[in-house]
Amino acid sequence: MKLSQFKFNLPDSLIAHEPSDKRDEARLMVLDRKTGAIEHKIFKDVLGYFDEKDVMILNNTKVFPARLYGNKEKTGATIEVFLLRELNKDLRLWDVLVDPARKIRVGNKLYFGDDDLLVAEVVDNTTSRGRTIRFLFDGTNEEFRRNIEILGETPLPKYIKRKATEEDKERYQTVYAKNEGAVAAPTAGLHFSRELMKRLELKGIEFAEVTLHVGLGTFRQVEVEDLTKHKMDSEQYIIEEPTVRMINNALVEKRRICAVGTTSMRAIESSVSAARNLKPANDWTSKFIFPPYEFSIANSMITNFHTPESTLMMMVAAFGGYDHIMNAYEVAVKEKYKFYSYGDAMLII
Repeated sequence: MKLSQFKFNLPDSLIAHEPSDKRDEARLMVLDRKTGAIEHKIFKDVLGYFDEKDVMILNNTKVFPARLYGNKEKTGATIEVFLLRELNKDLRLWDVLVDPARKIRVGNKLYFGDDDLLVAEVVDNTTSRGRTIRFLFDGTNEEFRRNIEILGETPLPKYIKRKATEEDKERYQTVYAKNEGAVAAPTAGLHFSRELMKRLELKGIEFAEVTLHVGLGTFRQVEVEDLTKHKMDSEQYIIEEPTVRMINNALVEKRRICAVGTTSMRAIESSVSAARNLKPANDWTSKFIFPPYEFSIANSMITNFHTPESTLMMMVAAFGGYDHIMNAYEVAVKEKYKFYSYGDAMLII
């Protein structure tokens, strides 16, 4: 398939800049991937589509406050530093993006916080915007992390043109987040409230947790018409034995297995055995899923509405069927569903 096949007209007014009033009361489109039939619900209605012993696969990654603002030595210029990935915990080496990039060279020092709570030195130029920096900090790792919490902002996507708030700190995080390491939220999971989780649990639905630390590659544009030429950024993922057992039992029993979000789907599809069931993993994946693609594990999926020509939309089209998804997106625009990270949800069954 070609990039241009994933174009559609998305009015700016449909891109959500704020979360819904309540997590589980965002709108929900339900799409039958066999017939293409569409229903309009609210998110907490997902309860009616699952039965006892069905499995929901949740990405339990936790977003950390990855956006810092520092001052360059001598000039005092304000520099945005976006923490991408910790390269070495002991040396406190990080891959980062800096903005404006043209002002930052190897050897420059950056100071963060009123009392220079953290100081960093640029040690490498990796790309035009990317740098490797070393934090010059003598305390414990716990103290270092606490300072990042104090100084850092919730890393809302760039298209949200406002400062992150205290509310964002809570809402740009799933209620089941536990393994810190993501710089973007696994957004389909943002719709689950604690109350809805409890109601699903009481109904006998099982939760299988995976971890995939979402990187900024999530938002990277595809710039080649031939999709086979696009390279995804690699992201770390972990699938442990209890999750593998739960999912493989559900496969044998032909239960409904629902991947909550494209990140959960990418994690499980990156660890399929020769026998087409799930196997444990602690690895990095750069898997790019686009039509046509045969899925091995999940037979349903919860996802948000994605932007035109995005890799996320391509995965959803591979799962729901290209024609059904393009039609569903047309309906979503007409019905004024909200798109992107804080947007509405779709259940594909």
